[in-house]
Amino acid sequence: MSLISEKSNNENDSLANKNILEEEKENDNGNVKDAQHITPEMVLRLPTITDNYLCSPEANTYDIDFTRFQIRDLETGTILFEISKPPISEEEINNRTSPSPSPSEDGRNDSNAGRFVRYQFTPQFLKLKTVGATVEFMVGSRPAKNFRMIERHFFRDKLLKTFDFEFGFCIPNSKNTCEHIYEFPTLPPELVAEMIANPFETRSDSFYFVDDQLVMHNKADYAYNGGLEKKD
Repeated sequence: MSLISEKSNNENDSLANKNILEEEKENDNGNVKDAQHITPEMVLRLPTITDNYLCSPEANTYDIDFTRFQIRDLETGTILFEISKPPISEEEINNRTSPSPSPSEDGRNDSNAGRFVRYQFTPQFLKLKTVGATVEFMVGSRPAKNFRMIERHFFRDKLLKTFDFEFGFCIPNSKNTCEHIYEFPTLPPELVAEMIANPFETRSDSFYFVDDQLVMHNKADYAYNGGLEKKD
């Protein structure tokens, strides 16, 4: 049996997503206008990746800003991926305001800029059992209570793994560092082969909640064919 979902299953999953989020209404950017009704329980029930962002950038009223992200192999300590923003001064931290949307190439503001990341790994990444993901982030003038991330990974419409991490309480105008441990499931060889052969069809949704209110939604996709020779 093919590991690829049949069209009917895709349609059923899309319908299930729609039913779970049936109260949402989209704006012109494909975001949900009012994300207050989106709960952790709802996103944990979604059977597939979301078509759109479930909140707008303006939902981040806590001015949470991720400034560094690093992935390392816990067994060897090897750094697998790292990205960071230029450092800012303490004065800038204390006077932070919500960033303005960046203009896109056609001159319009792209309100979703910075909410999507594309990762390129080698096939060896899929053999890893445990990795550590270190994040550094800043919080604005409001305290962030019960800061929580729910991250769901899919290959096409197959759920691979759900990660649920607590950041806890973050004081106002603070810089925070946290390492979360990702324990990867053992995947069937046939599924691994399909994930390698189909780059960027492995995707994830990352939902961030403060006191069970959705404040951020980021997306990513992944390729695991790095270093492989392309066939003619």
